[in-house]
Amino acid sequence: MQDHAFIGRQPLLDSKQQIIAYELLFRDSANAHDAVIEDNLKSCARVLVNTMSEMGAQWLLGDKLAFINVSEELLHSEFLELLPPQRTVLEVLENVPATEAVVQRIKELREQGFQIALDDFVPTAETIPLLKLAHYVKLDVHEHGLENTAKLFAQLKTLPVKLVAEKVETPEEFEACKKMGFHYFQGYYFAHPETLTARVINPTYASVLDLLNMVSKDADVKDVENGFKRDPALSFKLLRYINSVGFGLSCEIQSIRHALTILGTKQLYRWLTLLMVTAGENAASPALMKTAITRGRLTELLGTDYFDKTDRDNLFIVGVFSLLDAMLEMPMDQVLEKVLLPEAVTDALLNREGIYGPFLQLAEACEDADSSRIAELAASLQYDPDKVNNCHIAALAWVENLGV
Repeated sequence: MQDHAFIGRQPLLDSKQQIIAYELLFRDSANAHDAVIEDNLKSCARVLVNTMSEMGAQWLLGDKLAFINVSEELLHSEFLELLPPQRTVLEVLENVPATEAVVQRIKELREQGFQIALDDFVPTAETIPLLKLAHYVKLDVHEHGLENTAKLFAQLKTLPVKLVAEKVETPEEFEACKKMGFHYFQGYYFAHPETLTARVINPTYASVLDLLNMVSKDADVKDVENGFKRDPALSFKLLRYINSVGFGLSCEIQSIRHALTILGTKQLYRWLTLLMVTAGENAASPALMKTAITRGRLTELLGTDYFDKTDRDNLFIVGVFSLLDAMLEMPMDQVLEKVLLPEAVTDALLNREGIYGPFLQLAEACEDADSSRIAELAASLQYDPDKVNNCHIAALAWVENLGV
């Protein structure tokens, strides 16, 4: 059972050895130097999930492009539409046939704004249709040798594509390829792929499946929202994805419902389908999940007399996310680097301060059954202990009704 996400990253450089992009590669452990692929679609899906939901494109890429390997199966899936087109180069693997369906699909992806690269390319009558659609063409220097690489380069250099020399392993190969006129370079001479790691919590398979069924049946947004509230891992992943650079949001996400509205039904369905591939492999402790949801609901109920719906939604997020540090086994400030939340939410999570802080403190005191602390905090909010107790009972009942 994995509790970390892994992804390999190898840079592409220009002739001045400045990084212009990273190729992202599937890895199944921190020490893996090569991918061990048993299920091609699952491997590709993991790269997508790790890029968007676990690590974040900004952390992985900075302002650079991402080259992502695309098998024939992934090419025809809708998962690719989840990626930010302006940041993504789809690297079509050498074993993808240039069928009519493949050519048409690549045209569609180009129209959406994706750039296309051809991996380990060899020009033949069969591959020419793909060449006409490419922005980048990679030539394998190690496989072809410098002499044959030069011949292939000569065939392609007049075309409107950027030529990439890959598997460049010595300074002599780099100088020779640079002299030929290659635009970009990749290989062990510059850098071996590095494996990056992030601690993860995955949603349960059942919760993802339930939400998929709801979305496919056009369920009311309130029901979908409650589905997310049942699984803190899903809520966190949703906000991570929404906050990824692909959406280019300058606004803060105010609530789970706000995030769902921005994402839209079609994009939500695609994203949930992608999560199905990885769900359940490292779901958080059921007891911890239940505590987080109860705390979220209690914090929300405690704010009923003080706040409107938007602020109460924020209180729910404050309560649920207050246990993310325990779920992810990392300091809260590091957790919050991964999502853009309202300042008042962040202040409550980090310092138990701000407008939401007292309500979170009171919810935590209820969990601890600390009667003197409950009385003190309740008095500061002008609540009597009975009201607080009723809110706690209501929160526990609500969670039981969710079936968590």
